[in-house]
Amino acid sequence: MSHPSELSVNELIKDCHVRRQRRSGPGGQHRNKVETAIVITHTPTGIQGAASERRNQAENRKHALFRLRINLALHLRTSRNKQSELWNSGTSNKRISINPQHTEFPAVLAEALDVIVNQGLDMKRAAEILSVSSSQLIKLIKADNLAWQHLNQLRSDAGQHPLK
Repeated sequence: MSHPSELSVNELIKDCHVRRQRRSGPGGQHRNKVETAIVITHTPTGIQGAASERRNQAENRKHALFRLRINLALHLRTSRNKQSELWNSGTSNKRISINPQHTEFPAVLAEALDVIVNQGLDMKRAAEILSVSSSQLIKLIKADNLAWQHLNQLRSDAGQHPLK
C-alpha cells in the first residue's frame, strides 16, 4: 500500500476537499476582498494543509498541498516491507540526499517515519533497514521542525528519551 504523500498531485487531490477563503493579515485591502487562502483537507483522514501567506491563490495552493503532504507523512502510518524506489534513488553510501523543500521530501519523510515507528522508535534498527546511518536518519527528521517535534513526542509517549 502506498502512502498518500507519495501520490501525484492529481491523484491526491481526488481524495481531497479544496476550500478557498479570505484571511486577514499583510496584503492590505486586496487580501480582505479576494479568496487567496487555501485549505486542503484529505477527506479519508481529515488531515489538512493550509496556506495564506501569498497574494496569489496558485502559490498558496502549491504551499497548502506541500503542507498537506507533510502532515500526512507525520500523522498517517502505513506498513512497509521494503524500501521504495524513491528511497533508493535518494540514498547512497549510507547518506540521504534530499532537500526539505523538494516535492518528494514528504514521501521520503513518510517512509522513514513508517520504518521508525514499525521498529519501536529504535533509530539504529530503522537506519539499518533503510540502509543509511543513524545520524543521516536523524538529520532527515530534523530537517522538518514539525517532524522532529512529532518524533520526540512519540518517543516521550513511549517512555523513551527525546533525541537531541
